[in-house]
Amino acid sequence: MADSWQEYVIQDLVGHHHYGRIATELPQYVQFAEGERGEIVAHAHSVPFALDIEGRRELPARGWDEVLLWAFADLRRGTRPDTVSAISVTVAPHAQGRGLSGLMLSAMRDNARARGFGEVVAPVRPNAKHREPHTPIEEYARRVRPDGLPHDPWMRVHARAGATVDSVAPASMTVSGSLEQWRRWTGLPFDTAGDVEVPGALVPVRCEPEHGWAVYVEPNVWMRHPLTAPPHPA
Repeated sequence: MADSWQEYVIQDLVGHHHYGRIATELPQYVQFAEGERGEIVAHAHSVPFALDIEGRRELPARGWDEVLLWAFADLRRGTRPDTVSAISVTVAPHAQGRGLSGLMLSAMRDNARARGFGEVVAPVRPNAKHREPHTPIEEYARRVRPDGLPHDPWMRVHARAGATVDSVAPASMTVSGSLEQWRRWTGLPFDTAGDVEVPGALVPVRCEPEHGWAVYVEPNVWMRHPLTAPPHPA
C-alpha cells in the first residue's frame, strides 16, 4: 500500500529493523481496511509488552523506539505482556480525509480489549506539529481548544477515543545520516551549520557540516487509552 511518509522518517534504525517483524511475528496485532475494490486502504500496527515490571513502570522517554525494543525483547524472553502500544496507523494518500485513521485506532483498541488487555498506550506523532517546528513539544502537547480537546488533530482523534496525555517522549525516534543522505531524502542543501527546517519534521534537524553529518531527534506524546473508560463525547 502506498503511504505518505517522508523518506527520512523511515530511516530510523530501530524501526527499520523491527517494524517489519510485527506482521510476521505478531500478526494478530495488525489490522487493515479494504476499499470497495478489495485494495488495502489503511493498516494499523501495535505490539504487546510488559510495562509493570522492574526497570520500567513508566512510559519511556525514547518512546516509539524503546517500546519496539521492549516488545521484541519480551517476545524473545517469553515475558508476559500487560499492555499494548500503538505503533502506527497509516492511511493510503487517496483514502485520507474519510475518518479511516479513527476507525483503525478503534480496531486496534478493540483487538487489545478482545485479547484481555486493559490499556493501550500510544507514542503519538502530532500531525500538525511540523507547522511549528520551534515550539517546545511540552507546550504544544498541552495546548487545548475551548472545548477541552487537544489542539493537534491526531491527538484529538485519540482524545475522542478516550485517551489522555501522559507525558512527552523527547527522543521517540532518531534518524542520523550523512549530509549526502539528507540531501537525497529531502532535496535540501544541508550545507549550513545549525538547525535546518525540513518539511514534515516536528522539530529542526541538526546539521553539522564539519562532521559531514545531521541528526533528527523526533519527540512524540505518550497518550493512554484505558479500555474500560467511556470515550470522550463528540
